[in-house]
Amino acid sequence: MNAGSPARGPVAARLLPGRLFYGWYIAIACACLMFVGVGVGYYGLPIFLKPLRDAHGWSDTQVSVAPAIYFTVSGLTSAIVGPYVDRYGPNKFMLIGTVVNGVSAAFIGLVDQLWQLYLVYFIFAVAFGMSSSIAVNAIMTRWFVRRRALAMSISSTGVSLGGVILAPVASALVESGGLELATPILGALVLFVAIPVILMVLVFDPEQMGLKPDGDPPGSHAAMSGRTELAGQYRPWTRTEAMRTVGFWAILVAFLLVLVAQTGYIIHQVNFLEARLGSRNEAAFTISVTAFGSIVARLVVGIFADGVDRRLLTVILFVVQGTAILLIIHIENVAATWALTLIFGLTIGNIYMMQSLIVGEIFGMVSFGAIFGLISLAGQAGSGLGPMGVGWLHDQTGGYTVPFTVTAVLTYLAAIAILFARPSKEPAEASAGAIVGGATAGK
Repeated sequence: MNAGSPARGPVAARLLPGRLFYGWYIAIACACLMFVGVGVGYYGLPIFLKPLRDAHGWSDTQVSVAPAIYFTVSGLTSAIVGPYVDRYGPNKFMLIGTVVNGVSAAFIGLVDQLWQLYLVYFIFAVAFGMSSSIAVNAIMTRWFVRRRALAMSISSTGVSLGGVILAPVASALVESGGLELATPILGALVLFVAIPVILMVLVFDPEQMGLKPDGDPPGSHAAMSGRTELAGQYRPWTRTEAMRTVGFWAILVAFLLVLVAQTGYIIHQVNFLEARLGSRNEAAFTISVTAFGSIVARLVVGIFADGVDRRLLTVILFVVQGTAILLIIHIENVAATWALTLIFGLTIGNIYMMQSLIVGEIFGMVSFGAIFGLISLAGQAGSGLGPMGVGWLHDQTGGYTVPFTVTAVLTYLAAIAILFARPSKEPAEASAGAIVGGATAGK
């Protein structure tokens, strides 16, 4: 191990080459967790919608309530768990959440009444809120400061890989044996991949292994040159203090609006494009194209995002996404549809990543779970309202032109809101050295 005894680390720390900073192994491990957790939980939603609707004669609005429950409850869970993640670390929450996640995913294909569907999605959502976004982002924020964008681009790649690989796999399984076959297999995959990673690889804080963020040795030039930045990262915030800042509300409003729009489109994307592309499987493949675009763009953006104004970069992403949706609605050419689907995909993964990066930049690592949990709650509530709102507008208007136009307008409004997400000008209340190891912010 580079600085730190292997005996103090997990099993993987004693097996993997020690020449590489262990934080990069953490980033890859988190990518694996997001691959199965988000791949099944997020990208599985549009695959499951139509079979559920058709099998039981439910309306788009009725079926869309399930994703609304999923996103809202998972966001609420993240908000509740966030301060405890800061205090105790996320590993136990992730382990419990992963087990419940896999089991509840398997039960989706067994429901035959609406209340059962809603109950399963409620449990599924609690598990996801404990085990995925809040936990992974809290870990990555602790391990990296100067290279945080690059590290998060790697860990977040698992999200998009879930769409590239698991979306078509889920669709093929549904075509082959229905949800009764698909969901138990996908649930088992979550358990098979995630549990060993949590138990054998993950460490919450580099301090637990005698390491520093970014792999910097104590007293190195990089560590000293980033002293002011690190002091801000170790500054504790209570939720009340954060809510008194303009930056907090700018982030919350911007990502609430954009996730209403983004998720509303994604969940209904397959239904919308099925007629244009000629088959359900062809339409389902657009999920993979979207996710592939997300992977490429996130890795590219991760290379330079640590050195640019993240607010302006986020504005660009929002504007491109809103414009892509408008063009997909009005340009029915099949080749153009595929190209615009790819462009839309170039934005989605980076939008989630920018949310974490901006929160970490403004509010630091010590209270990240508490602050990000609140902002994630708003975003997840938006993600829940989006599919339901799009489904309702579709039922009212008989098509997707009106609902998707609304999502594009909301995305443009989000681009304006994020410009106000600036760090607080008030000075840090304590130096980094006085805070490390004992922060209890966010209670």
